[in-house]
Amino acid sequence: MTRDFKQIVLAGGCFWGVEEYYRRLAGITDTSVGYAQGTKENPTYKEVCTGETGHAEAVMITYNRAAISLNQILDHYFRIIDPTLLNQQGNDIGTQYRTGIYTMNDNDLLIVRDFIENRRHEYTKPIVVEVEVLKNYFHAEDEHQLYLHKNPNGYCHVDFSKIRPEELKKD
Repeated sequence: MTRDFKQIVLAGGCFWGVEEYYRRLAGITDTSVGYAQGTKENPTYKEVCTGETGHAEAVMITYNRAAISLNQILDHYFRIIDPTLLNQQGNDIGTQYRTGIYTMNDNDLLIVRDFIENRRHEYTKPIVVEVEVLKNYFHAEDEHQLYLHKNPNGYCHVDFSKIRPEELKKD
């Protein structure tokens, strides 16, 4: 990974919609869905859905810092989640659907904490997004990768209209 490209892992409910949202943004160079912050090595989707592995459904995002900043990525994140819901987004309920921002280093962790602190006044309830340095991330099974791109009518709680036209990748 060169200095211009960075990674962050975001959990925001079902990973299909979060991945597809970010995949469409200018400056995002790669996405993958997987399982983050749990206790089991290489869990399966079925195991994660039990809630017993401690993993969150998450998206690893690689981005070009010259085209999109970490703060812009976080702004998009707050457009598509309700940061006051614990273990739930849309119709998805369970610890695997918790919200979380997992950074690759302590410097980015400070940026994320500052971002959230500056957003607290916008909500009447506490922000419950988990914010940590990434402990682990395991790629989900192939059928989950780019799921909504391959299945455009699949279930999704994310509102893609939150992306302004000028924020989209150019074809």
